[in-house]
Amino acid sequence: MQLLSPEQFVGFLAAAVLVALAPGPDNLMVLSIGASRGRRRGMAFGLGCAAGCISHTVLAALGVSALIAASPAAFTALKILGGLYLLRLGWQALRSSGGTGIRGDAGGAESVWSLFRKGLLANAINPKVVMFFLAFLPQFVVASRGDTAWQIVQLGLIFTLQAAVLFGLLGYFAGSIGQWLARHAGAGLWLDRIAGGVLAGLGLKLLVSR
Repeated sequence: MQLLSPEQFVGFLAAAVLVALAPGPDNLMVLSIGASRGRRRGMAFGLGCAAGCISHTVLAALGVSALIAASPAAFTALKILGGLYLLRLGWQALRSSGGTGIRGDAGGAESVWSLFRKGLLANAINPKVVMFFLAFLPQFVVASRGDTAWQIVQLGLIFTLQAAVLFGLLGYFAGSIGQWLARHAGAGLWLDRIAGGVLAGLGLKLLVSR
């Protein structure tokens, strides 16, 4: 089984980091819990959210492999629909107002393990994340390298690992990051703009290249 090419790895990792950093429900909850209830609980919730990506990776690998086995044309259609979906997500991010508000009322005295499970479940059952993985991961698959399912597994694991690192750091430094975001109201806006540009660019690249 081949590993991803250096170009695949670098390109995907850069896009994944930008997407993970863009203000969204997961990372804002990590910041909220970390800022209001301490580093350990913020990190636990963030690591749970990251771990939930594993289930989406498995679903994406199995689903895309089944499509390829059934019909290469169906796989092409999935990539085109995925490109349109990424374009839509990018447009929404480009039009957003930043969304960096951090709540300070992130719940009661839940244990670290309970918060990890809460983050895991919240991510694993989120249909929007399922759709995102089905749209996002195949865009970085190189058909000529073969074994598409293995490529998707590698991409999904890379996404999971970088999310674990970033969400863990967000939870650990939640207090400082929250204060910085409060002083720099436009930071979330620019993060959304950058991530939106990446997503829209991926979608457009796919659509114009076929």
